[in-house]
Amino acid sequence: MRASLASSIAVACAAALALPVTLVAPATATARPAANALPPAQDELPGSTQSLPLRPLGPSVRTFGTEPGAAGEQGLTRRDVRPFSLVGVVWDDPAAALHGTVQVRTRATADGVWSPWQDVETHNEEHGADPGTAEGATGTLRGSTAPLWVGDSDGVEIRVRGEAGGGTTPLPAGLRLELVDPGEAPEASDTGAAPAPRTRAMAPPAVLTAAEAAASGVNSQLAPYGATAIPAADPARETAAGEAVAGEALSRETLAQEAAEPAAGKKKPYIGPRPKIITRKGWGADEKIREKGFVYTKTIKAAFVHHSATGNNYTCGQAPSVLRSIYRYHVKSSGWRDFGYNFAVDKCGNIYEGRAGGVAKPVLGAHTLGFNTNSMGVAVLGTFTSTNPPAAVVTAVARLTAWKLGLHGVNPKGTQTLVSGGGNLYKKGRKVTFHTIAGHRDGFATECPGGRLYGKLGTARASSAKYQGRS
Repeated sequence: MRASLASSIAVACAAALALPVTLVAPATATARPAANALPPAQDELPGSTQSLPLRPLGPSVRTFGTEPGAAGEQGLTRRDVRPFSLVGVVWDDPAAALHGTVQVRTRATADGVWSPWQDVETHNEEHGADPGTAEGATGTLRGSTAPLWVGDSDGVEIRVRGEAGGGTTPLPAGLRLELVDPGEAPEASDTGAAPAPRTRAMAPPAVLTAAEAAASGVNSQLAPYGATAIPAADPARETAAGEAVAGEALSRETLAQEAAEPAAGKKKPYIGPRPKIITRKGWGADEKIREKGFVYTKTIKAAFVHHSATGNNYTCGQAPSVLRSIYRYHVKSSGWRDFGYNFAVDKCGNIYEGRAGGVAKPVLGAHTLGFNTNSMGVAVLGTFTSTNPPAAVVTAVARLTAWKLGLHGVNPKGTQTLVSGGGNLYKKGRKVTFHTIAGHRDGFATECPGGRLYGKLGTARASSAKYQGRS
């Protein structure tokens, strides 16, 4: 699903197991808008995506100070569209790279003011599913930029120019602008902030659909069906072994050995207290749009930290909307089976369940091309190339990894060896040693997770180990 994904080499350690969990949900029809000059939505699900083909810029349009209408320039002039909050660009061939610049400006719904031109991150191929998996080999994948959160908007203008180097670089075929409306926020928000207002109201279902029940059921040992959040563990009442059983992480032999040891000499696993985690139900994931079933890897040996590159212009009350937008962009626009990351963290330190399959289980994600097997991906919502992450972000990453890595007996301050599935840093089959809590750039030549967030990972490792009770 990223530009180099289809051409990447198959994962050498194909440990993912596709487990047939029934997740079929009845479609909930919503009325289409009245016919008008605006482009139609792609489907009738809550939320929507407007997909607009880009065109060569005409003779009257001058951009970037170059000759107008050059072969390497495409875009759209200012136009009215239905409300949206997130933008991105996709193209037909996931193996084709967009070497160039993408800029957009948008008109705010609230006051009609147009924003300045904003850059969209084009180097996005380093995320995505490993090509050795069914998800990585599907024919639905598209090349795509990173998504950009712009807030409630109803007007857009875009310009895309191929990189010049002895001539303008041709742009990929089939360029389309994706405008994503996240739909109405859930009534019950567990972020601690009021949900952002929307222009359209949608009542939540009275009961769980089959798909919602399945996504919730894999967390049923930690929270009731339909819970909007998994509560933080009470160390005085919940044992580390019990947490491990919920995640099926520690071996039966290990648990049996611990049970047989005298209480005075019993050694507890180093598992940090479980933090509060807002569920997919809590942030309003539409379970009907993802693929059915869950896919697991064998274990979790390392955590890769990312930034979403969606910008920092969101409030924490809007974080669920940001997540719903990214989710829809991953699935409907880029062709992924589900949200790519296993977890997300907003700038207030709230932790969210990402890809479906169970927060305590080793769910196979699509986040670090070539190293998704036996790892987890944590995306911090925002862009941290030149902006420091809030302290609450670093604390949240530390608490989450202390718990999740602890379920698998992993020391956050240690190192782990993973086998590369191929990429621009490590060839297929190469064994690579990482910090247990690593940055995306450690496995792929990329700016992610941004230099400022990457510089805080040492602090996160030390804090995570302390939360596990290690010296």
